[in-house]
Amino acid sequence: MHPPLIEKTLANLPLTPNWIDSVQAREAFSWQSEAGALAGLPGGGLNLAFEAVDRHAQGKNRLHTALRILDRNGSGRDISYAQLSKQTNRFANVLNTLGVMPGERLFVLCDRGLELYLGVLGGLKLGCVVSPLFCAFGPEPIETRLRLGEASVLLTSESLYRRKVAAIRERLPALKHVLLYDERGGEIAPLEGTLNVHQLLAQAEEAFTIASTTSDSPALLHFTSGTTGTPKGVLHVHGAVLTHRVTGKYALDLHPDDVYWCTADPGWVTGTSYGIFAPLLLGVTSVVEGGEFDAERWYRILEKQQVTVWYTAPTAIRLLMKAGAALARSHRFASLRFIASVGEPLNPEAVWWGQEVLGLPIHDNWWQTETGGIMIANTVAMPIKPGSMGKPLPGVEAAIVARGDEGQLVFLGDNEVGDLALKQPWPAMFRTYLGQEERYRRCFVAEWYLSGDLVRRDADGYYWFIGRSDDVIKSAGHLIGPFEVESALMEHPAVAEAAVIGKPDPLLGETVKAFVSLKAGFTASQALHDELLGHGRKRLGAVVAPKELEFVEALPHTRSGKLMRRLLKARELGLPEGDTSSMERPS
Repeated sequence: MHPPLIEKTLANLPLTPNWIDSVQAREAFSWQSEAGALAGLPGGGLNLAFEAVDRHAQGKNRLHTALRILDRNGSGRDISYAQLSKQTNRFANVLNTLGVMPGERLFVLCDRGLELYLGVLGGLKLGCVVSPLFCAFGPEPIETRLRLGEASVLLTSESLYRRKVAAIRERLPALKHVLLYDERGGEIAPLEGTLNVHQLLAQAEEAFTIASTTSDSPALLHFTSGTTGTPKGVLHVHGAVLTHRVTGKYALDLHPDDVYWCTADPGWVTGTSYGIFAPLLLGVTSVVEGGEFDAERWYRILEKQQVTVWYTAPTAIRLLMKAGAALARSHRFASLRFIASVGEPLNPEAVWWGQEVLGLPIHDNWWQTETGGIMIANTVAMPIKPGSMGKPLPGVEAAIVARGDEGQLVFLGDNEVGDLALKQPWPAMFRTYLGQEERYRRCFVAEWYLSGDLVRRDADGYYWFIGRSDDVIKSAGHLIGPFEVESALMEHPAVAEAAVIGKPDPLLGETVKAFVSLKAGFTASQALHDELLGHGRKRLGAVVAPKELEFVEALPHTRSGKLMRRLLKARELGLPEGDTSSMERPS
């Protein structure tokens, strides 16, 4: 068993942290004072793209590398802040020439490369509402999102258009313009109803006057999946820039000379908030790499690119663990100083694996598409309690609540389980569910946003994830959090990943069933099955431990790395699977 705490001292950190938690520091923090670090538009107002790119391009960072775009061979192409400013201006001018107006919806279906950044940042400069999409989506989820979002412009590659959009184009009457490029930088064949974006960029001016957006102007549209067949459109505003900047500085501890790598797909909110905006807002160099997961290549990138701050997902970490410590130890990560993870709670074993194999613990943090940015985190200077998501960041007021008999909020104390609530407002708080205003209003009670995540807080102020309110298992009067059971199973040396669900039981209400994938070198057998059930009973007790266990090759995840427990439960019970559009598909 590992110790319950990973201690830290400031003397052992390579850089003085941007945030050192203390009562005095929290009292001194205010969103208003942090807003003073933003430049604002020259004529007044606020624009995400201006803060991320142009303010640097007009100052001392103009020649500093903004993006290091890696090709399939690992070779890099550096784009400075000045170059990025000019090229995003060109894209904004392309849109303007086409007659696209501020407020129109621009969807970006692009692999991680320069075109992604041109679309997102150039669209924001014009005042469009920009919505990045997963390239792994099939035609149906793409059509659903383009239709729900009333897309008028789509930027994508010729290959993606042919495979995923051409057949649905006639069912999207609001889609006025489709801009295409070749993923490998070559020429594209003319396609009816499309335009060659690189031809248009070559003709466009490098100067552009950014639209007069304000902190309340709509900026970003993200889609989240639910248990129904319809994804929710989550709308954010330009004012979210303040949360992106502050959390990049304090939660990820980004410094101006960092080389930063966020592995999140841009179709997920992390891939925009922290894959695009946060590093650019802080003048940092971002590594941009679009290949599928490969442990050897990922280690080479960390080593060769001298990555200093790395933000990734628990699924990727568990896959690296599955690939074995020997592979990791065949590389040197001399520059790496901070690793963070988000998307699904990080099991304690993964935190300790980082410490023992990579030389650094992995820092979990918590937020949602709806919050727009990190709310609770293990920051660089604080001791880590592996398995905890950390403490609320400065400017974030969190509480644990339950509903009273008359629907009022009841505030719970330490070590009580309840709904994680956040006091509004904060700059990146979402402003609506697109076309579902009543559903949006139900997320709030008075001044509190209810996250739907069940958590507890310990006496030291650390928050611990129990499960989504609809994931928690109720057995013989006990509330069982899936994450606790999964973490215990992962302590066994044979287990690569585990997921648990509740199965209806006429006597107990529900019993716990576990699904387990094994590490390389282990084979499913009755003996191992019984051993794992015994391990669960020893670690958790008979009430909480799984009663059933099934071996699987792989567990279902969203593309953002979250275990799809509801999908396992639906399949187990023969129920409708609901919205599976964000599910990760085999490559």
